[in-house]
Amino acid sequence: MEEAALNCISLSNPDIQKSVSLLRQACLDSGFFYVTDHGISLELMDEVFYESKKFFNLPLHEKMKLLRNEKQRGYTPTLDEFLDPQNQVHGDYKEGYYIGREVPEDDPLAEKPFFGPNQWPSKGYLLEYSLPRWRQVMGQYHKDSLKVALSLTKIIARALDLDPDFFDKPEIFGEPIATLRLLHYEGKVSNPSMGIFGCGAHSDFGFITLLTTDDVVGLQICKDKDARPQVWEYVAPLKGAFVVNLGDMLERWSNNVFRSTLHRVVIDGQERYSIALFLEPNHDCVLECLPSCTSETNPPKYSPVTSAAYLTQRFVDTHVDLSSYEGIRGREEKI
Repeated sequence: MEEAALNCISLSNPDIQKSVSLLRQACLDSGFFYVTDHGISLELMDEVFYESKKFFNLPLHEKMKLLRNEKQRGYTPTLDEFLDPQNQVHGDYKEGYYIGREVPEDDPLAEKPFFGPNQWPSKGYLLEYSLPRWRQVMGQYHKDSLKVALSLTKIIARALDLDPDFFDKPEIFGEPIATLRLLHYEGKVSNPSMGIFGCGAHSDFGFITLLTTDDVVGLQICKDKDARPQVWEYVAPLKGAFVVNLGDMLERWSNNVFRSTLHRVVIDGQERYSIALFLEPNHDCVLECLPSCTSETNPPKYSPVTSAAYLTQRFVDTHVDLSSYEGIRGREEKI
């Protein structure tokens, strides 16, 4: 299987027009590109992976004490997510952990979906399992990767022939939905012909995704989802870089000018770890055709929808109902 050739965008490049050109080409071609020189140290990236591995190595019954809640915060067991039911016989052979922006329970924003306090392991839990820096490291990485994601919105705006600050408005990304997800693929051998995948074929739900991975190859993209047979290409890991891809919200917003590309994870038997930051606009932000992406001959293809409504439905469609876990662990158990 061939390896995808992706554009690489350096955030330290003073030639902003070159970055815009590279990004525009990537968004029209594959919806995937690398981002380097983003300002996050290799030391922090390595520590996030180290802490992530320590958590996923814990016994299942201990991880289940932090099972995700209705706000999509916390642990997701293997097979919890079912991204490609037409081609998968089971759910994804991966486990994960959702961490969002920390919003106190008494904050009015906490009433919104996807907002609220994170499910942080208790101090006793962290000490018992030698994870004293876990919360600090994850919180710092969430903050830093969100900053990188927001800086990319300016380049995306230019690439769409919009004002550079178009997305940098209080009503768009003033209170973004930004979710960090730690991921662990257990090493079960994928077999596409038998419907077994580390992660089923899908396009991401939101605006953009920033992904970091270990050095185990597994991510594949399909540039033309309508081609038969579909052609899949591997995305090579790039140490210290983000693999960035566009989500369905941006494809919808841009009236299909930019693409959210089908991708999946196919595992050859090795364990694999990755960390994704998903960026979506404010809950009440209305996704309607951008002014630079429509004309008399190219009218809007989608009805307006709010960010929260769109994202909520996508989660319902792809995740196991939480009620199916009742009896597995006491949701109110003190840890």
